[in-house]
Amino acid sequence: MDSKINSQLPILLIDDDPVVLEISVTALKSEGVSNVLMLTDSRKTVQFLDEHPVSMIILDLMMPHVSGLDLLPVLTRDFPHIPVIVMTSSDDIETAVNCIKAGATDYITKPMDIERLLLSVEKALQLNDLYVENRSLREYLLNDSLKHPAAFDAIITASKKMRSIFQYIEVIATSDQPVLVTGETGVGKELIARAIGALSNKKGSFVTVNAAGLDDNMFSDTLFGHKKGAFTGADQAREGLIATAAGGTLFLDEIGDLNETSQIKLLRLIQEQEFYPVGSDVLKKTDARLIVATNQDLSNLINTNKFRKDLYYRLCAHHIQIPPLRERREDIPVLLDYFLEKAAASLGKPKPAPSREVVALLSTYHYEGNVRELHAMIFDAVARYSSGLLTLDCFVGLSGGDGTHSKPELLVPSKEVDDALYGFFGRFPTIKEMEDYLTSSAMNLTNGNQRSAALLLGIARQTLSKRLGIPA
Repeated sequence: MDSKINSQLPILLIDDDPVVLEISVTALKSEGVSNVLMLTDSRKTVQFLDEHPVSMIILDLMMPHVSGLDLLPVLTRDFPHIPVIVMTSSDDIETAVNCIKAGATDYITKPMDIERLLLSVEKALQLNDLYVENRSLREYLLNDSLKHPAAFDAIITASKKMRSIFQYIEVIATSDQPVLVTGETGVGKELIARAIGALSNKKGSFVTVNAAGLDDNMFSDTLFGHKKGAFTGADQAREGLIATAAGGTLFLDEIGDLNETSQIKLLRLIQEQEFYPVGSDVLKKTDARLIVATNQDLSNLINTNKFRKDLYYRLCAHHIQIPPLRERREDIPVLLDYFLEKAAASLGKPKPAPSREVVALLSTYHYEGNVRELHAMIFDAVARYSSGLLTLDCFVGLSGGDGTHSKPELLVPSKEVDDALYGFFGRFPTIKEMEDYLTSSAMNLTNGNQRSAALLLGIARQTLSKRLGIPA
């Protein structure tokens, strides 16, 4: 039996039989659970729970004074967040069904099966963790607050979507379950992982492993280490990065690139929290928290038999999907200002002020590389900058060979936009009217600069010149 019982609050045993209490306590201690409280008089249960918070209750049904059968409805009514395991010498199916209907999490018969008890306790504690997590998340969302905002200082954002992610992270950060972080390249998955590690209360190191390009041999050696003589060139033993992350966090990036053999080894590591160094038959344990990330769609990989479904379900105990930059455009102005300051300081230049057309164009750009792409664009533009306003001339590569804006996006129709159009034009406008208005607006915004206006409109400069009736 290799149970993974982890309870911060005590487990309460309610039974009038001291022998059963002793056996239960011994079984729990064998799994590392020393935080156990005992109560032999069921009449004192409610007052006891009012004074002592507990993670779960193991309740005997047949007791003098107040039976467990009478006490169970009271517990589920007054303490619905505390899971209750019922234990009795009766092997009657009807009694078991009635207990489950009354709110019991599980039902165990005497004489007690120790393995069955431990599995039941583990399941009940998982339910308790889920309840606490959901309750905390609701409180965070309703209050729109962060308890530890400093943990997210490295993530520059003004987005409500990102703030909701931060609130979720504060709830799940201390959980021992794996975390799956997904999102397109450049959205900041490692920054999210580091924020989780910072809030996890773990004293060990935060260790990063990039799985991209690792074959199974390299994966095993990198993570698990090897013993001396395990293979040619292994002149001395080497600890893997799992050992380095002991008591801390192991961040495994690009998880979607792992081959099937490596996936099986990772699955065992998660399930059993143990591993074998390469060439060794000595089993080692780990207490490192696992965070994984990928920019790939794992559902598609599962459907094409490139990623194990059982591993996916183990990894997504907590799942964080980071939205791309184009879905949180309110972040672009704050990121622009932040990167301008960083780039100027790095290059020893005064911080430039961006022109109106730069702000307008960057606010509508597609950003296939997300925040990382914006960072690179701004640093390159500041390197080219000399004086005055930072103009579009400093941004090389914003347009294709025909001068068109990269990957224009279709707007999703909305009632608000439709109402605005009706209000502005007095009716639904024609395409020609919209073209004329957008052309005029782009020219005004760029102070008559045709190149900049064409970039904003997503058309070639020659096309704009024709619409304006100006020779190219």
